[in-house]
Amino acid sequence: MGNEILSIPLWPLLLYTSLVVVLIAAILALSYVLGQRHNDRATGKPYEGGIEQTGTARIRFSTQFYLVAMLFVIFDVEAVFIMLWALGLYDLGWPGYIGAGLFIAQLVVVLIYEWGIGALDIGADAKKILKAHKLKQQQNEMVAK
Repeated sequence: MGNEILSIPLWPLLLYTSLVVVLIAAILALSYVLGQRHNDRATGKPYEGGIEQTGTARIRFSTQFYLVAMLFVIFDVEAVFIMLWALGLYDLGWPGYIGAGLFIAQLVVVLIYEWGIGALDIGADAKKILKAHKLKQQQNEMVAK
């Protein structure tokens, strides 16, 4: 019983592989024969939606951008876990419910922590803007006197 070797025919796999290779070769040959060949002035330039390319692609992003991106990925993956838990809600019973509750509580704690350290603050700080505005007003008043 344990020494039996299952004989699985390989001809369907070989037929499928050969059909895929022939199809790929036919598509490449047709695109080479029927494709356009031209060498205009703008052929080698990257296309940016009709806008002429200026500057460099090496733009520096703020670290806040990467923090928010990582938080998005983390919370997105955790949302998948919660959806899977919701699918198995009746099978998991109370232990699953308590486990999911603890998991969500941890998410809330992490979100409060990230909010507290300012990881979610993107853009200009309102307090700094108001302080700069008041300073500018004071300077304008001093100049006016």
